[in-house]
Amino acid sequence: MSDTDERLVSRLRARDTQAFREVVLRYQQKVLNLVYRLLGNREEARDIAQEVFVTVFKSIDSFRGESKFSTWLYRIAANHCKNRIKYLSRRDFHRATPLDDEADRLSGESGDGPALFLQATVERPDKMYEGMQIQGALRRALGELDEEHRTLVILRDVENLSYQEICEITKLPEGTVKSRLHRARLALKEKIDKYTK
Repeated sequence: MSDTDERLVSRLRARDTQAFREVVLRYQQKVLNLVYRLLGNREEARDIAQEVFVTVFKSIDSFRGESKFSTWLYRIAANHCKNRIKYLSRRDFHRATPLDDEADRLSGESGDGPALFLQATVERPDKMYEGMQIQGALRRALGELDEEHRTLVILRDVENLSYQEICEITKLPEGTVKSRLHRARLALKEKIDKYTK
């Protein structure tokens, strides 16, 4: 754990509200991006992100420091998403706005919402259009993956977390993470192929 995070955790344990504000400012975009990618709905993501930070403040004493603070925070976010997905599925909830339409309107620069998970500089208009089609296909395909597969792909391939961090977040052994991630990538490829043919 970094010195900065260590100091923040100590201050949070002392119920320092300024430390809480610093944690929110430091991690809000990362948490919002993760939650949005897992849920696919902007309003739900904002609500859950707020719940995540409230849980961090209330549960800081349970953080043992055996992992990075950000890993613990991501585990809380992933668990909140998992619970919310179960809750919504029991109520036959459908995304209010499709993931690909919503993501097209969001910009990480404005601070108004999560950044798109794929961004590239393309000079030629035909290549830019092709890139946008691939990006849309990827977003739709990710949205169709089951919760566990989507979580693993996002944590590893979008958030670039290490296998160790993913194991800490998901509470799965490394071999299980690797094999399920492999199956998730195959399922994602199948779904992308469906959209790009």
